[in-house]
Amino acid sequence: MEENIRAIQDDYPDDFAWCYGCGRLNEHGYHLRTYWNGDQTETVYEPKEKHIAIPGFVYGGLIGAIVDCHGTGSASLALHRRNGHEPGSGEAPPRFVTGSLHVDFLKPTPQKVLLKAKGTVEEIHPKKWKVSTEVYAGDVLCAKGEVIAVVMPTTFAQSK
Repeated sequence: MEENIRAIQDDYPDDFAWCYGCGRLNEHGYHLRTYWNGDQTETVYEPKEKHIAIPGFVYGGLIGAIVDCHGTGSASLALHRRNGHEPGSGEAPPRFVTGSLHVDFLKPTPQKVLLKAKGTVEEIHPKKWKVSTEVYAGDVLCAKGEVIAVVMPTTFAQSK
């Protein structure tokens, strides 16, 4: 279902599409995708068998990665929209890096259950955005997190 929705990561320039969490060009990564669902952002991911903490449960690092990449992707969506663009508009979206990441684990996250991150975005500075995220396994709220996403510095650009 979500693969048919245009995600912000689909429009990241190739030089910045390698993130292990959300980079579409990283063949070993998670390929997380973030898109609008009403006025909230959403990322959906189905954990693999290898994302195990103990039998039957997902390891916390995956949940942290979901919150992290969902946060930076959500900030990109919000600033892109504020600049008058949507995913697929042909304009390269702004890229963000993580300034801070906080995750609270509320319940064990079961494996073999679709995970859904739902985000709320708030601008706190022209170059910083706060994204509050809830991660659900089915209908169960398993984690809450917050990312302060910072517009990627130009020094991150690779020299050609």
